[in-house]
Amino acid sequence: MKKFFAATLAVLAFAAPAFAQEQDDPELIFKKTTVWRMLSPDAKLATYAINDPGVEGVACYFTVPEIGGWKGWAGLAEEVSDVSIACRQTGPIVIKEKFEQGHEIYRQRRSLFFKKMQIVRGCDPKNNVLVYLSYTDKLIEGSPKNSTSAVPIMPWGTSTATPNCGDFLN
Repeated sequence: MKKFFAATLAVLAFAAPAFAQEQDDPELIFKKTTVWRMLSPDAKLATYAINDPGVEGVACYFTVPEIGGWKGWAGLAEEVSDVSIACRQTGPIVIKEKFEQGHEIYRQRRSLFFKKMQIVRGCDPKNNVLVYLSYTDKLIEGSPKNSTSAVPIMPWGTSTATPNCGDFLN
């Protein structure tokens, strides 16, 4: 029985990174060490970029802590819930399809089974602003930690036409 348990842990340790992402990985911009460890991996803050898959011309940048140590390396540590986000218009905005308020654009596991970080999109139709919320939820008790970013839909370059996000709400 002990051999089975040890073998199961070994498989999970090597397979955990494969289960860590729900979708394609975002682009890593950089990492910064926050806790140096002599014999195991450091704890870091990692900043990533992801393009909104449903809206051309918007990119979101988010920073998440990465737990160091051997548990963090093996994917067995539960990552903390802190996430920050900033979304920006990067070109002409084209909304590809109708969406619901709070539409999920990205999800990342923050523990092997119980916690995930999500980025969702909404629309403030009165001000024609796309609103992005990042938050972490936990299977049992949830998490109040979150971050919000807003992208006003503005003309880009010589084009003066801009979509109204309210026209794309379900």
